[in-house]
Amino acid sequence: MSIVAGIDFGTESVRVSIFDHERGRLGLGTATYPVLRNRADANFAAQRHQDHCGSLVTAFQLALAAAKVPGRLVEAVALDTTGSSIVPVDEKLEPLGDYYLWCDHRAWREAAEITEKAREVQLAALDWCGGTYSAEWGFAKVLHWLRSNEALRSRFHTAIEHCDLMVATLCGITDSTQVARSVCAMGHKWMWNAQLGGFPSEEFLASVDPLLTGMRERLRGRYLTSDKMAGPLGEEWAKRLGLKAGIPIPAGALDAHWDAIGAGCSIGDVVNVIGTSTCVMALTDAPRLIPGVSGLVQGSIHPNKVGIEAGLSAVGDLFGAIAHRAGHTVTDLAQLIKDHRAGQTGLLRFAWDNGDRSVLSNPKLKGITLGWRLHHTAADELFAAIEGTAFHMRVILDRLQQYGTPVERVIHAGGIPRRNQTLNRVYANVLNKPILVPKYDTTGLGSAIFAFLAAGAFDSVEEAQQALSPGYDAIDPVAAEVRVYEDLYARFRRLYFSLATDTID
Repeated sequence: MSIVAGIDFGTESVRVSIFDHERGRLGLGTATYPVLRNRADANFAAQRHQDHCGSLVTAFQLALAAAKVPGRLVEAVALDTTGSSIVPVDEKLEPLGDYYLWCDHRAWREAAEITEKAREVQLAALDWCGGTYSAEWGFAKVLHWLRSNEALRSRFHTAIEHCDLMVATLCGITDSTQVARSVCAMGHKWMWNAQLGGFPSEEFLASVDPLLTGMRERLRGRYLTSDKMAGPLGEEWAKRLGLKAGIPIPAGALDAHWDAIGAGCSIGDVVNVIGTSTCVMALTDAPRLIPGVSGLVQGSIHPNKVGIEAGLSAVGDLFGAIAHRAGHTVTDLAQLIKDHRAGQTGLLRFAWDNGDRSVLSNPKLKGITLGWRLHHTAADELFAAIEGTAFHMRVILDRLQQYGTPVERVIHAGGIPRRNQTLNRVYANVLNKPILVPKYDTTGLGSAIFAFLAAGAFDSVEEAQQALSPGYDAIDPVAAEVRVYEDLYARFRRLYFSLATDTID
């Protein structure tokens, strides 16, 4: 018997799962924390380190109690987080302020400057992250912080991804040179590329803004894939979590990447991790650069393969916003549309409410709904939003296939597909492919798999997936609905590229 803990930090909560390598999940604990917003600035989204730490303790206690397992039996811990959620820290790795959460877009100007300069000098690293640098990513956010916090600059030592900060915290690491930097996070969000010598040159970074002078050196650490050890669990956090000190903790990763592993991702699969946003995950052995995606990184999803990431910036939070404005819950509205058919609302929705992550890579875009009439309801808008996100997903899948990425299976992971069968049905018909939904919740299973590897319970990712995979329920497309969506998708695609400026097509 081997027992581990998988930790998953999402946008609004942390989930701790206790897994046995034969019996699967034994118990789950969840604790929430706030997303700090600013009504005067829609681009603002922040969180606090102390909130995450406190919630982790609570969730761990709940998970151990639910599993009826004493903490001393847990053999390893692994964790993933949202990203790029970055934290400026001092020389002891203490935060100098709140996190810039992944969905914080205050750095859109900085991202545009980085993109412009990189295109000007034909920076190879930019091609590996889709041809456009995003406001959701690390260099843009740290530059925005440096420009906005002059009084704190003298204390600034480095910036660190949330997953790397939490791993360092649990291990008791306070020396930045010893921090385990996630290849997953740094590759997709910071243009780190081992084949290109790591980060873009000092000369390039300083040319964007002199405030980035020396940033390469500040980002030192141990760059590791998730099958490598970050360190042992330290005494302080062992006591706080009720575990044994010294158990192994591997390098962390981004939540959607490990969710894809938990959902059974292999080459030929596309995993849509659908939550607050959607992350589109795929694997390849033969990397081919793809304009408009969020990067190709060796070892980012699977330690021995090239991970591809794309996605939508607003999905679950878009559905929630529609329901909130109407004074309802998403569950209430979803009940009203469970029998809606393809295109019946007459609405066409572009889910740009938080910008476009892929393939336009434009954070300044705003949501558009075409076709409003007096009879339309909030439920109709929700259905149109589901259709719009599915159309947007098809744009992304078209792009992946155009550049040689096979799309043989589409797997829906994350929380929303388990609660919203209308979404799965619409996606199956829009994509004209069966949608595979894991038979039980796989949240945290990816982190557990890497914890099991650290504990030596399995020899490979594939062996762990085979042992722990729940199998799938399939939602098949319906021919009559597919025909309607073929027509609507052609209209959507044409408008998708013509309504936006600075497109990549």
